[in-house]
Amino acid sequence: MKITGNFALKPKNITVVLLAAGYGKRMRPLTEHTPKPLLKIGKHSLIEHHLIRLAKQGFKEIVINIAHLAEQFEPALGDGSNYGVNITYSDESKCGALETAGGLANAIPLINSDPFITVNADIWTDFDFRQLLEQPPQYAKLVMVSNPEHNPTGDFAMNPDEKLQEKSDGTSTALTYSGIAIYQKSVFKELPISKQALAPIFRQLIRKKHLDGLKLTGIWHDVGTPARLEEIQRNVDCKYNHHP
Repeated sequence: MKITGNFALKPKNITVVLLAAGYGKRMRPLTEHTPKPLLKIGKHSLIEHHLIRLAKQGFKEIVINIAHLAEQFEPALGDGSNYGVNITYSDESKCGALETAGGLANAIPLINSDPFITVNADIWTDFDFRQLLEQPPQYAKLVMVSNPEHNPTGDFAMNPDEKLQEKSDGTSTALTYSGIAIYQKSVFKELPISKQALAPIFRQLIRKKHLDGLKLTGIWHDVGTPARLEEIQRNVDCKYNHHP
């Protein structure tokens, strides 16, 4: 999708939540002593690549939710000034990781924009997050990708009108959720702060026809296993400090 520059919202006014609280169990043993978002590709960690890219696109306000090995994030990333952003941490370590929906409900008081963007900190992508600001959703919009080998049947189907549904009906295409989304705060404001997954929220939005989709056509990888991390390392020209 080509960026038109006709943004309904300005990047500098939008809070981006980087989701970094997970345990990274599939990435063991690498994540036994290092949180998955702090694993490196080239000179920078996965989450640093996001911070660098977001800053280049004009985003300034970043919230990072943390739980597993939470104490490592602030020493590694500081207040964000080294990347040209302002970082606030939403620490879930005292109550354990709250899963994605619970973590976002917990972070709502730290989020200064409505809508706001969320990004899984352990993905690798060249996505231009400003695309989400051209046509902000009334409720929520998920960035979808073609189904990777590890998820061949996809997560949801997208209709020609870019509405998401649970299964393909012949006119829609099965796709995989990329881990990138934009939400109105109202989606999470009434949720209790407890362990809650996103899937039930998505299903509820789909039933009401309130969940939109956007197809990502560029580079995207779910860095879920050591093998996938090694594959990306091999494909990145680290000598030139390449950022996706």
